[in-house]
Amino acid sequence: MRIISLVPSITEFLYDLGLEERVSGITKFCVHPMSWRNEKQIIGGTKQQHLKKIKDLNPDLIIASKEENVKSFVDKLSKNCPVYVSDVTDFSTAIQMMIDIGLLTDTEEKARTITQQIKLDFDSLHIAHQRKKVAYCIWKNPWMWAGPDTFISKMLSYSGFTNTISKERYPEINMDEIIKENPDYIFLSSEPFPFHTKHIEQLTTTYPKAKFKIVDGEMFSWYGSRMLKAPKYFNSLLHELKSE
Repeated sequence: MRIISLVPSITEFLYDLGLEERVSGITKFCVHPMSWRNEKQIIGGTKQQHLKKIKDLNPDLIIASKEENVKSFVDKLSKNCPVYVSDVTDFSTAIQMMIDIGLLTDTEEKARTITQQIKLDFDSLHIAHQRKKVAYCIWKNPWMWAGPDTFISKMLSYSGFTNTISKERYPEINMDEIIKENPDYIFLSSEPFPFHTKHIEQLTTTYPKAKFKIVDGEMFSWYGSRMLKAPKYFNSLLHELKSE
């Protein structure tokens, strides 16, 4: 079986399933494992792919995502090859996606081992009795936020926070409006927009009373085997905020 992944987080999962020999194509945003960027064919990004490169690889299976990939491209690809389209919105659908891919790639036993460990690790989260209110920012110019119906929001809830954003999907909301809601923290995600310390310094100058925190976007938004590392990160983050 020759596999192409259009989803960075699932690419990492395929690696952890031991499918290195079968994955032939990935996107330029598939950064885990880093070695695959030199070993696999880069077929474009998550929104636009080089259809000829994909066709030349003659894949048996293409893995896509309703969240990340463009439907028109997926429809074109499905005319030449079977396409599995994941629809991950929360913890349970992330687990089901991993089981599905295990079944499709004849690695069900490994997939179930990974998902069972994820469940155990998430059960070990040390949730604070009083949940902190958080606005989770994913983009700058315009400011964009993670709404309540996103996987990010579900991970916020799992890790002990309450999402203050009420508009669905990824709404554009001015920072001034967010500040007025008086969240305990404003999380600036490390991806897709690469927020850094300099952004906190700039924002703190304008909004001295707000609390800004850069968080690891992969831990909150990547579904797949990255979820094995998320609980430890969440516990560390909770401990860090508690001690401030």
